[in-house]
Amino acid sequence: MNRLKDTFERRIDYMRISVTDRCNLRCVYCMPEGGVAPIEHKEILRYEEIIRIVRIAVPFGVSNIRLTGGEPLIRKNLAYLIRSISGIQGIDDLSLTTNGILLERHAEELAGAGLRRVNISLDSLRPDRFREITNGGDIDAVFRGIEAAERAGLTPVKINMVPIRGINDDEIQAFAELTLTFPYQIRFIEFMPFGRKEMWKPERFISAEEIRDIVTGVGPLTPVMQKKSGPARYYRIEGAAGVIGFISPLSNHFCEDCSRLRLTADGKLRPCLFSETEIDLKPALRNNAPDTEIERLIQLAVAVKPEGHNINVRNAQLRSLIDGDKPCKRPMSRIGG
Repeated sequence: MNRLKDTFERRIDYMRISVTDRCNLRCVYCMPEGGVAPIEHKEILRYEEIIRIVRIAVPFGVSNIRLTGGEPLIRKNLAYLIRSISGIQGIDDLSLTTNGILLERHAEELAGAGLRRVNISLDSLRPDRFREITNGGDIDAVFRGIEAAERAGLTPVKINMVPIRGINDDEIQAFAELTLTFPYQIRFIEFMPFGRKEMWKPERFISAEEIRDIVTGVGPLTPVMQKKSGPARYYRIEGAAGVIGFISPLSNHFCEDCSRLRLTADGKLRPCLFSETEIDLKPALRNNAPDTEIERLIQLAVAVKPEGHNINVRNAQLRSLIDGDKPCKRPMSRIGG
């Protein structure tokens, strides 16, 4: 069977699947201040529908699956979904992105079901600031979740930090220093135009280049060759147990290497994070369409995948985002982190 390739000859082998739009936190850069009206329960894809999509996509070369949300761990019986996906022949990697609050409770069960790794979103190491950024989150629960993930073998643990000028940028070095002792992958991700409109301001943006300059205050960085499974560029401080990654969706596009599709919790297949183009799989799923129709819709999503997004920066100034206007209509919680 032909492998999925878009019109720019990029091989599509990675699908990020949001299992819920609901979350137990209200992070300032992710969700509007008043929250988001949840998608009706009946509109959320059932596990069996997600499994069917993956089963159909795998023979076309999709082998890397990441489960996201909202917060995926708040959806009941997630282990069933993980066990079912991991049992599909052709799946090479199955991982999950979480805020870590509930990870201590579920890590061992999910590892036993076939989960390989976790990415944990953590934007401050200070309890008071963490509560402020997340609107009430308990950072101790996250730390316990990280420890539980390590015990369960969900490694390497990846910790994602979004530096925001004037909010948490004074902690960049502290996050980098974690790698001196712990075998974590600390990944710095550029602040993107999602969440609260009043939160997004170009002057709060910090480019990956500037973040890297700050990190070198901890020690010189040496490039590290990692198995290519995402957009991060990795480095190590000499003698460190872990590595540091930089993800630059705005300042240094990695669109030319993008190999992913995103499936929203309500069944929309998005070929690009920053595009409003969506292919709705749910009508076909709910009307008992044959597999060939689901195949056609997946191939359509790949065919309309753009060459890249049009959000650019120069000298850390966003040229196309003015007056706080955001190009993304869906909040991140409804797309899938």
